[in-house]
Amino acid sequence: MSAQAFSIGILTLSDTGAAGQRIDRSREEIVNLLDKLLADGKCEGQVAQRAILPDDRERIAKQLCTWSDDVGLDLIITTGGTGLGPRDVTPEATRDVSDYLVPGMAEAMRQVGLAQTPMAMLSRAVVGVRGRTLIVNLPGSPKGARESLAALLPALPHALEILRGRGGEDRAHGQL
Repeated sequence: MSAQAFSIGILTLSDTGAAGQRIDRSREEIVNLLDKLLADGKCEGQVAQRAILPDDRERIAKQLCTWSDDVGLDLIITTGGTGLGPRDVTPEATRDVSDYLVPGMAEAMRQVGLAQTPMAMLSRAVVGVRGRTLIVNLPGSPKGARESLAALLPALPHALEILRGRGGEDRAHGQL
């Protein structure tokens, strides 16, 4: 679909994970789903960056800016920090650095989650755009991350193409 492969970063937000006290299982769920998308030939890409940070709003925002502005990633997927806890600051950090939000994508994730559990309504995950980078917040649980990302997969390649300046409205309707 794309002339150039998409570059992807996965950022895990967890105090215990950053301290080496918890294994990041959500990241592997995310990688597995992305591998399926890439294997289906719907788009080309690779996970180019991976990091784990504590739940610190300023550090998260700085990492998102670095990966967007300096590294030039097409897609940043965060996992963790989207709940109601006092240290859950991922949505705030994402909003801090986003040029604009994409509420339909966040709503789609919650809708799919609500079909599985009423707890999905507690998610504060957002999806935003910084420059030409799409930033997607996923829950920290492996199941929640998998279900939320699966909700976005059908539209994700097209969204990334649009951010690259290709694949506008005509392409969405099957026209070139």
